[in-house]
This record gives sequence, C-alpha cells and structure tokens, in this order.
Amino acid sequence: MRLRPEEREQVFAAVAGERRSIADLIAGLDADQLATPSLCAGWDVKTVAAHLVSDFVDGFWGFLASGVRHGGIDRGIDALARRRAQASASEIARTLRERADHRLSPPVTGPLSGLTDVLVHGADIRIPLGLPHDPDPQYVARVLDFLTSRTQVGFFPHRRLRGIQLHDEVTGRTWGQGEMVTGPGDAVLLAVCGRTVALDGLAGPGLPVLRSRLLS
Repeated sequence: MRLRPEEREQVFAAVAGERRSIADLIAGLDADQLATPSLCAGWDVKTVAAHLVSDFVDGFWGFLASGVRHGGIDRGIDALARRRAQASASEIARTLRERADHRLSPPVTGPLSGLTDVLVHGADIRIPLGLPHDPDPQYVARVLDFLTSRTQVGFFPHRRLRGIQLHDEVTGRTWGQGEMVTGPGDAVLLAVCGRTVALDGLAGPGLPVLRSRLLS
C-alpha cells in the first residue's frame, strides 16, 4: 500500500526504535533466556533476534536465493536465521543497534512489512519471557492496514481473513467484512499472524472461524 513521504519516515523511525529496544533486551539476556522457545514456531528467542538481523544483512534478494537453495522461501529464511544465530548475542544486539536505521522496503510490500516484522517478532521474544509488549496502538493499526491489503505477501494466506471483520478496541478501527473478531489491536495483530496465544484476548462470533483456520 502506498504511503505519503512523511508516513514512510514515521514508519522507518518506528522500525529503528523497535530494533534498538530489541537490541537492548537481547544484550541483557542470559543463556537460558536466549534459548527460550519463542512464539515463532521452531525458533528460540536468539534465533528470532538473528532473523531481524538477517532482514537487512541478507535482505529480500538473499531470502529469495536461500529459498532456491533450500526448496522454498520459508526454508530459506529459516536457514539464514539459524546461520545468523550462530553469532553471539552481544554481536546480534550490536548489529541491530548499529543498523537500526536501515530502511527496509522490499518490492511490493514496502516499509510496512518491516514494521510488521519488528512488532510481531518483538512479541515473539517478549511474551515467552514474561515481559510486557506494548506497541504503539497507532503503529499496530498501520500494520493491520497493511495486513488486510492486497500488498500483504508472505505473512499469511489472504484466505485466512475471508469472511472475517477485525475490530481494534483501542483505536476503534475496523477492517474487512463478515463475522466480527474484536479485541486490543496488538492481540488482533498477533492472532492474524498465527500466534494462537493471542486468541484468548479476543472475542466475537468470528473468533471460532479464525481459531479453526489457525489450528487446521
């Protein structure tokens, strides 16, 4: 989806701020915390942070090349994240901090895909560690604008939200048409991105439909 120049600047600034926050967090974790399973299936906390480094070190074209080598884009991204996770936590944190201002804007999806990545993966890291995850509601709403648009590619299949209307109780925003799923925007965001832990914070007649699609 198209953003005005000032909106692009706001998104890039938000991504940079979240990267720095995650860098500070990762730098202070012990070995057991780094090895904690994240909400991102198959990855521990350290690997999620390493993936955020891979986002700009390997980039869109690196993901594609790795996907070709490993038989699929998801496998390619996984392989790169695991390779980056071989670095020390301090090195991962340092790279995230030093490259925080990198302007991630892949073809088609644009800068909002980068904001989606850091907000969702920030939750993937913090929630299993019992840490608060309180993203700015306005940035959450922007991400939901993106995730319910035609330019959303790679985060989940569009059919997941077919016949479902999403409502953010914090901003009052609504997306889509159909049976309502309502709750705080950050819980809505995590649920549509496949984090089933967020389903308990949602309600509405569309919730059983969304739950069944996530669990099928």
